[in-house]
Amino acid sequence: MDMDRRDAAMLVSSIVLCELVGALGSVFSIAAIPKWYAGLAKPQFLTPPSWVFGPVWTALYLMMGVSLYLLWRNGPRAKGARAATEAFGAQLMLNLLWSFLFFGLRSPLLGLAGIVLLWAAILATIVRSYRVSRAAAAIMVPYLLWVTFAALLNFYVFILN
Repeated sequence: MDMDRRDAAMLVSSIVLCELVGALGSVFSIAAIPKWYAGLAKPQFLTPPSWVFGPVWTALYLMMGVSLYLLWRNGPRAKGARAATEAFGAQLMLNLLWSFLFFGLRSPLLGLAGIVLLWAAILATIVRSYRVSRAAAAIMVPYLLWVTFAALLNFYVFILN
């Protein structure tokens, strides 16, 4: 199937939007990671090397962008498309909020509250997206799994500090 220019522009726009949110979130984490985060007690069995986070999040934002494109491509007339894109927007903003709460405010407790809301919003996005595009929903599953892992790590950071 050939992608016309409109589809290509929608795909690129979707990916850029998601990566931009990731870049905005990194504003909070870049300064906090080498000083504040590095000094926190973390569970050794659960903490990957710091270099893992950048590539994983970049790939996840790319996948989110593709998922959003698949929802947009179906258009506003597709049954459930509006609810799915609204849920997507909510989870994307909660993603940014978590970076601010955890890294910006340097609060594992607020970060934990934020990531629980984020997890629920991602799940809602997957459920609503499934009604519009099974592929869009499936692409979000690795993101949900990673946020599950991040929530567990956030929980342990809160408990240990």
